[in-house]
Amino acid sequence: MFKKILRLFRKDDPPFRTELQQEEAERWHEDKSRLMESILGKEHNMVMHAIIPYAVGGGLDLYYYPNDIEGVAVATKELSESPDKGSSNDAFNLYEIAMFTRSKFDLDKAHDDSTEFGRAHANINSVLNVIAPYSAQARLNPNETCEFPETMKRVGGKCFIFDAYRVERATDQFGVLAVIEIFRSEMDFARESGGATLIEKLKQTGHYPYSDLDREPVA
Repeated sequence: MFKKILRLFRKDDPPFRTELQQEEAERWHEDKSRLMESILGKEHNMVMHAIIPYAVGGGLDLYYYPNDIEGVAVATKELSESPDKGSSNDAFNLYEIAMFTRSKFDLDKAHDDSTEFGRAHANINSVLNVIAPYSAQARLNPNETCEFPETMKRVGGKCFIFDAYRVERATDQFGVLAVIEIFRSEMDFARESGGATLIEKLKQTGHYPYSDLDREPVA
């Protein structure tokens, strides 16, 4: 079943690209991949490709980084389309987004909601596919919070805080924006006392940068 879902090839580039544009896009993808590994650790050799490409209104391809942190980071690579075009904020000229879970990484269980990793993966997939297009329209800055309306399917009522992940490993040109799911009480605290204060509390209690909510709120 899993092999049917994974497409072990990259989606074709749009037919209007010239050969030079194709080469530039491939070079940027390789450069960005190296930058992301310098921040997130070595990338897993399997990619979860969307059936319908993100560029034409489908879902995101998901990339996995299980080698530098307990659990796994799940990241995008389609927000920054080229070295001068893509999602941007006050910390980075360009960025990709990532979410983290402590759940044991097992892609064979990614679509099995009866497993811990399957539930975490489904949540991350839903959230990233909402945040990604939003990031193209708005500046999502570190220490800022957001929440989804209750009426939204799968993600309604969820609360989040953003952070420049391992900014010391990133550059002004490119970095990774961590999307961290938090409790509503924590979001209210961040809005009153500042997002940086909440981030520090999450770090002090060992909950940063994870989105797993099987814990007690820190505020």
